[in-house]
Amino acid sequence: MSFLSPIDLRILDDWQRDLPLTERPFATMAAALECDEETLLADLARLRAAGTMARVGATCRPNTVGVSTLAALAVPEWRIEEVAQIVGAEPGVNHSYLREHHWNIWFVATAADADELAAMLARIETQSGLRVLKLPLKRAFNVDLGFRMAGPRHALSLDQPADTSVLQPADRKLLQRLAEGLPLVSEPFAALGAELGLGAQEVIARIKALLAARIITRIGVIVRHRALGWRSNAMVVWKLPDARIAAAGQALVRQTGVTLCYERHGTPDWDHTLFCMVHAKSRAEAAGVIADAAALPELSGAERQVLFSVRCFKQTGAQIDHRPARTPEAAE
Repeated sequence: MSFLSPIDLRILDDWQRDLPLTERPFATMAAALECDEETLLADLARLRAAGTMARVGATCRPNTVGVSTLAALAVPEWRIEEVAQIVGAEPGVNHSYLREHHWNIWFVATAADADELAAMLARIETQSGLRVLKLPLKRAFNVDLGFRMAGPRHALSLDQPADTSVLQPADRKLLQRLAEGLPLVSEPFAALGAELGLGAQEVIARIKALLAARIITRIGVIVRHRALGWRSNAMVVWKLPDARIAAAGQALVRQTGVTLCYERHGTPDWDHTLFCMVHAKSRAEAAGVIADAAALPELSGAERQVLFSVRCFKQTGAQIDHRPARTPEAAE
């Protein structure tokens, strides 16, 4: 990361959460970073253009606004490029990866409701001629994917359920814009509000309410982990009896190097239902994290499969509201 200046590192490390909820959040950030607002905005735009930062925005807790699923396809090697394009053309697909496994193209699909999600997956099946493996979320232990470059990462507690009763009709559009990223201007909430027919303070009040309800999991700088050195990434899946899943998931959340952890509904074709992601700077480092996880008492005797990510085809914010198809962000 020698290409990053000291202020770049602080921007990317200190502000992955807790974006100041004021009318001029970047001025507050700039004061903390001991620079002026204009310089900070220019730096943010440069980091976004360089691909080290995806956006300044928010992440939303899964299945609180709309529905989503992890899915996979078993694609012959000679069709990988073709099928990846079919998958990525769906606006509702926000992540798509090639992984080392018979089921090799994995993606996350999000839609407004179950019917829309089913229709999206059916289109992918029809156009590809391949069956989609669907693995919807059952329980999340940690979905807060932050990448601190100095110091430990702290898992987001999901012990408390989200309070979806606070949702208002305009929140879907607001959450969509936050998933796409705030405009990098002096008063981003006013700019966002002008598009939604709200004042800046109304936008800020809704964000605070959605944070308090645990629907927004964090708001801040969303980094691109591969560009920052975490290039050896693996999805590790574990097979355990249902009665052991909760304790194993909580143990994995506390394991250094594990960045995501959740339980998914299995199928006859896929009976490893506890998932975690390991992000590391080398394959050897990732293997060490996986070995440490396997040694946890809560995972004793668990069968596991390790699916290293080979390529990222698409990574964008989740599709929460109906929007025109977006150009996929540069693959990490």
